[in-house]
Amino acid sequence: MALTDTAIRALKPTGKLQKISDSGGLQLWVMPTGARLWRYAYRYSGSQKVLAIGPYPTITLAEARKRRDDAKALLLAGTDPSAARRVEKLTRELSSAVTLASVAAELLEKKEREGLAATTLTRIRSQLTHVSSDLAKRPIAEISAPEILASLRKIEARGKFETATRTKELLGAIFRFGMATGRCATDPTIALKGALTSHRVRHRAAITDAAAFGALLRAIDGYEGQPTTRAALQLLALTFVRPGELRLAAWSEFDLEGSIWRIPAGRMKMRRPHEVPLAQQALKILRELHDLTGGGPLLFPGNRSAKRPISENTLNAALRRIGFTRDEMTSHGFRAAASTLLNETGKFSSDAIERALAHQDPDEVRRAYARGTFFDERVAMARWWADYLDQLREGGKVISMATKRARTAT
Repeated sequence: MALTDTAIRALKPTGKLQKISDSGGLQLWVMPTGARLWRYAYRYSGSQKVLAIGPYPTITLAEARKRRDDAKALLLAGTDPSAARRVEKLTRELSSAVTLASVAAELLEKKEREGLAATTLTRIRSQLTHVSSDLAKRPIAEISAPEILASLRKIEARGKFETATRTKELLGAIFRFGMATGRCATDPTIALKGALTSHRVRHRAAITDAAAFGALLRAIDGYEGQPTTRAALQLLALTFVRPGELRLAAWSEFDLEGSIWRIPAGRMKMRRPHEVPLAQQALKILRELHDLTGGGPLLFPGNRSAKRPISENTLNAALRRIGFTRDEMTSHGFRAAASTLLNETGKFSSDAIERALAHQDPDEVRRAYARGTFFDERVAMARWWADYLDQLREGGKVISMATKRARTAT
C-alpha cells in the first residue's frame, strides 16, 4: 500500500531497522534511532542495489517519488542510477575546485607559452589584483553577474571607473577561456553591458605641430639629467617605436653596421618581429650610448641593476622636467607626432608609415606584401625623417605640407 504523510508521521522506532514500501521500489527506512530515510531499491545487471534519496521530512513524499521516477528513467536508458550519482558528485567536487583564480592562472600560462610580452603579462597580473579575493576563490561555474558587479562596484567606489571597465573585460576573457575548456557554461560579464559607469577616454598627449615639435627636440637636447634618458628620448623621436619597446631594448637586437634594429616578436604588441631602419643620426646616438651601457645586455638599464630596464615613468618624468605637462606631451606621443607629420608630407605611402609604426594590417596577404614592398621606402623615410628633425631642431622655416599640397592642387 502506498504511503501517506499521516502514515509516515505515525511510524515509531522499534529498536531495529524497518523497511516500509511505498510503490515502484521506493522505500522508507525507519532507523532504530528514529531517523526516517528514503531509499530506492532496484536491479541493475542482475544485481540488487539501493540508491539513497535523502531524509524525511527534508525530502517530502512527493519529492521522493519524483527522484524515484528520475532514477527509473536512467535505468530505462541503460544507466545505473548509483553510478550516475557518483559521477555527479565527482563533477560537483571538481567544479568547486576550479576557481576563477585557477582558470585565470591557466589562461596566463597559455598566454606565456604563446609568447605574450613579459610587460603585458605583468600588467594582466596587476589587473587581476583588482578582483576581490572572495570572488577569485569562488568556483568559476557558480559565479553570477550580480557577484561580479558587486566586486566591480568596489573599484568604482574608489573613483577608478576605467579600471573597473578593464577589469570587467579581463574577467570576460577568463570566462570565455573557461567556456572553451569546459569549466563553465556562460560568460556572466555579458549581462553587465551598460552596468558600469562610463569613463571618458583620455588620449595620450602629443605635439603634432612642426614648429612646436622642433622646440621639444631642442628641450630634449638640453636635458641635464641622465645622458641615457636624453638618448632614449632622442631615439624615440627618430624611431617612434612604442616606449616599452625602446625601454626593454637589448644590444643584441642591433646591427649597427647594417643600420637596423630587429625587435623580436615577444616584445611587440602585435606579436610579430619588427625591423627598424636606423638613420645616421640614430646610429651616432647609439654608438655614444654604447660607451655608457654597452658592457651590459640593455641599452637603458635601471639604477639598481644592469639587468633591469629603466622604469615606465622615467621618460615621462623627463618630459615633465624639461617643462612639458602630461596634457602636452607623453613618451607615447612621439608616435602620433611622427604619424601626423609624415602623413602631411605626402612623400610617403600610408602603408609604409603604418608599417613603420608596427600597426598590423588585418589582411594577412597584405601584411606579407607590405613587409617586402615597403621596407626600402621605410629606409628612405627614416633618413628623410632624421634630416627633417634636424631642420626642426635648428628652428628652420617650417612649411605646412597640407597647405602646400592644397596650393598645388588648385
